[in-house]
Amino acid sequence: MAGYVGVFVSDPWLQSQFTQVELRRLKSHFNAMKRENGGLMLADLPSKMARIKHVGENLTEQERESFLRDSYKSLEEDVDFELFLQIYLKIQAHAAARMGNTAKSSSAFVKSATSTLLHTISESEKASYVAHINSYLADDEFLKKYLPIDPSTNDLFEVSKDGVLICKLINVAVPGTIDERAINMKRMLNPWERNENHTLCLNSAKAIGCTLVNIGTQDFIEGRRHLVLGVISQIIKIQLLADLNLKKTPQLLELVDDNKDAEELMSLPPEKILLRWMNFQLKKAKYEKIVTNFSSDIKDAEAYAHLLNVLAPEYINPTTLTVKDHLERAKFVLEHAGRMGCKRYLTAKDIVEGSPNLNLAFVAHIFQHRNGLTTQTKQISFLEISPDEAQMSREERAFRFWINSLGNSSYIDNVFEDLRNGWLLLETLDKVSPGIVNWKIATKPPIKMPFRKVENCNQVVKIGKQLKFSLVNIAGNDIVQGNKKLILAYLWQLMRCNMLQLLKNLRFHSNGKEITDADILEWSNSKVRNSGSKSRMASFKDKSLSDGIFFLELLSAVHPRAVNWSLVTKGETEEQKKMNATYIISIARKLGCSIFLLPEDLIEVNQKMMLTLTASIMYWHLKQPMEDQISISDSDSSSVDTISTSTLDDTASECSMDDNSNR
Repeated sequence: MAGYVGVFVSDPWLQSQFTQVELRRLKSHFNAMKRENGGLMLADLPSKMARIKHVGENLTEQERESFLRDSYKSLEEDVDFELFLQIYLKIQAHAAARMGNTAKSSSAFVKSATSTLLHTISESEKASYVAHINSYLADDEFLKKYLPIDPSTNDLFEVSKDGVLICKLINVAVPGTIDERAINMKRMLNPWERNENHTLCLNSAKAIGCTLVNIGTQDFIEGRRHLVLGVISQIIKIQLLADLNLKKTPQLLELVDDNKDAEELMSLPPEKILLRWMNFQLKKAKYEKIVTNFSSDIKDAEAYAHLLNVLAPEYINPTTLTVKDHLERAKFVLEHAGRMGCKRYLTAKDIVEGSPNLNLAFVAHIFQHRNGLTTQTKQISFLEISPDEAQMSREERAFRFWINSLGNSSYIDNVFEDLRNGWLLLETLDKVSPGIVNWKIATKPPIKMPFRKVENCNQVVKIGKQLKFSLVNIAGNDIVQGNKKLILAYLWQLMRCNMLQLLKNLRFHSNGKEITDADILEWSNSKVRNSGSKSRMASFKDKSLSDGIFFLELLSAVHPRAVNWSLVTKGETEEQKKMNATYIISIARKLGCSIFLLPEDLIEVNQKMMLTLTASIMYWHLKQPMEDQISISDSDSSSVDTISTSTLDDTASECSMDDNSNR
């Protein structure tokens, strides 16, 4: 970015532990402390560091002072910025160790890995993810010269620097997410090509459900280990939990008794379904405890022993349950799993230490390999969903990813369930229109009194009306009750509002005027026309858009080298249309559009998807410096674009309600 000056730290390792955003914030704290005292010594830090949120919240001043006295001979030593950073990391590690037994639930698989300020990595997790990559990408033609990666080294982060490995890993997790024709793959990539790969990787990761806050392309190029590992772990989690839904594994209905329970099961996040499956199998073994997490509840390895005995009785070792030592029992468990053919995502030590990420991965892999459910599936009517219901499911997914991309206080797994208390909707509204929420009358979770939830949701509806949403006959209680159609209608209007507001805020183009759908349509046609093409989009429901040619010409108009026309088909057959559609989506993400568009949306000419895809491209293009609007921005600004456009583009791609709010 023009005028941007980074914070430099002479120690490369220390520099690698922080993003530039964090360094600037900590530098500001450091300078303020120094100004207040006319200097800074170790003795000043216990009280001064209280102002730093993640330090002040987790340790008392006395605990910080005690830790420093144990760590340094004298507290009269002067503190420069690099020593300040070292102390900050040590105190964070100390706080984490103190709080280790209050670990988050399994649903926090590695959500915190991409935003935490404690930049240490687990060597066990790194080794496990490296083994996963070596296994699943072993036959990849391009990567075979780099594989297998040695888990005892930092080669994983070096290989990740060109972006190809993570793009390929995304396609392993959710096949077809990235059109590999869009990946820059050659032996030596220039900085622009590397940046494009990482932009494509980050936007595609968000499109499959990863939560990426304050991560940019530069973090990958510099190989920031904690950030790279956090993204990889989320991608692997998505792959391992992919079958934990009724669409992929209808046999999961065996876990419930009736339709009502089945509907509840469908609304659960995959981690909760996995726990329910595990307890279902343990009940068969007459195991009396209930497993509620993938950490403390399985440290003694007893639950694992019973689980594997039920799933693979042919490999039972009687010693497993009689041995007293937990570590020995964990070793027997892993031997049992090995005989079943299950990959090892963890060591015996990881089991007894209660590593939540690795234990979750291990149980998910056991489920994939042998779930022990009957092959006879119950015939329950609602599994046969109508096209409208399929559309609603797709919209729910889209809105969920968009909201999670904003960095709110909580991660949501289901918009119909997780938004009902109104709090996250208020947070989202505050992100879209800062200052619009009256927090004095809002109630933060956990909320025990039902009327407080209604109050929150009433404010959500009131703000929607301020923003000129169409909310006829919608009340706060409809959200509390989980009315699916009304929640989706509200979220679509919220995303569309956000999109138009972002475009309006580019005042040097809009002059502060309201942006309309017609403006977006005219802009796209003008761009394509000025590039010398005769293609034209009559409206966002123009059926001629299904071949993809117009959008490819638009992408080429805003970035002349974006499209390799030798890879484009005529778009005459369904297969050709799909090839063009997947290419369009990947090229748009490669430029910097964070979209959740599916190829089917392009082929079917989903009106809302056409609007939001076009607006995303428009927003990306207009954000480029005027002198550089025909080329990808520099790596720093591209990461900012990727983060910023997530609000716009996620809006764009996912709200596929094609009836309610056409204006």
